[in-house]
Amino acid sequence: MAEFSWVSRSPLEHALAPGAHGARGVEAGVSLTEIRNFDLIQVMARRGKAAELARVANGRFGVATPNAPTVVQAQDATLIWSGPDQFFVLSKGGKHTMDTLAPALSGPASLSDQSHARALVRISGARARTMLAKLSSIDLHPSAFPIGAAAATSIDHTSVTLWRGGDRPDGQAVFNLLVFSTFAGSLWHTMLDAAAEYGVTIAHSEELA
Repeated sequence: MAEFSWVSRSPLEHALAPGAHGARGVEAGVSLTEIRNFDLIQVMARRGKAAELARVANGRFGVATPNAPTVVQAQDATLIWSGPDQFFVLSKGGKHTMDTLAPALSGPASLSDQSHARALVRISGARARTMLAKLSSIDLHPSAFPIGAAAATSIDHTSVTLWRGGDRPDGQAVFNLLVFSTFAGSLWHTMLDAAAEYGVTIAHSEELA
């Protein structure tokens, strides 16, 4: 009988090589960090149930859910707009999984566990915005894409969800990117190529922020 292993692995396990990449002898201008072991649930309002979902979700998370391309920070989760009447719930530690969210939200909404279907990459550094501008048509200038802004867009013909998190302590912008796991390796190499001239620091982390 064949033996199978169901151990969860990062979609970037073989592509990500921690350390330095690209230009040497300069301070790295881009930092690429894969975030691992997170919970990601997509919540989509059923037809005619958007208002009810907003009310129920507000009671669950203690904040209003995003109804425009933005992210909303709850006490122990990040709510990320992913389209009209739908959003992602990003969290750690099993606090917001299918099992815990379904009793409250499954009436007005359809829920889908995307935890292993997406890769999450944090992009920061002095040249992060410049690197992303090579690959995306989104205007990432701070006046057009401030902290908390989000977009369902494409990068190098790959569908992604992109949002701007809180700035680093040194004031540099932080961007977060969700991409389907099957496209993660290809997009990762595309970003490495785009960032190489600035110098890149590569890492992975268990921390969402």
